[in-house]
Amino acid sequence: MEPHPWDKDILLIEDNPHDVELILHVFEWSNMRDHVRVAWDGQEAIDALFTEGVRPRVILLDLKLPKVNGLEILRRIKEDDALRKTPVVVFSSSAEERDMAMSYGLGVNSYIVKPVEFDRFAEVIREIGCYWQMINRRPEDQAPR
Repeated sequence: MEPHPWDKDILLIEDNPHDVELILHVFEWSNMRDHVRVAWDGQEAIDALFTEGVRPRVILLDLKLPKVNGLEILRRIKEDDALRKTPVVVFSSSAEERDMAMSYGLGVNSYIVKPVEFDRFAEVIREIGCYWQMINRRPEDQAPR
């Protein structure tokens, strides 16, 4: 089956334009920018995943989003048969224990607090991309279409 034209390896769900710009810039340095689709709010992410049928290799999810919050998106992903095995990495400014506990309770694969320092932020993004794009392996039946 041919991949859907909107399918990308990474679905970035983030509403902060500065963070999106930096993340895409880091992915460009790592030759991964063409593999990223951005959803700017929770509803756009829901539409991409559940209406358009986008099936990324990994979802990079902010928690504090307009329209639909990140925890609700995570809950819906992990309850869906077609999406539940898709790795989700929360990448949030929230270091609150409650947010972390709720995320792991809903089945998040990783929770990363956004570093404040520019260089560390860029390094973490590069490491996330490299790990989920090149290092992590999944069974064939879980590979994107």
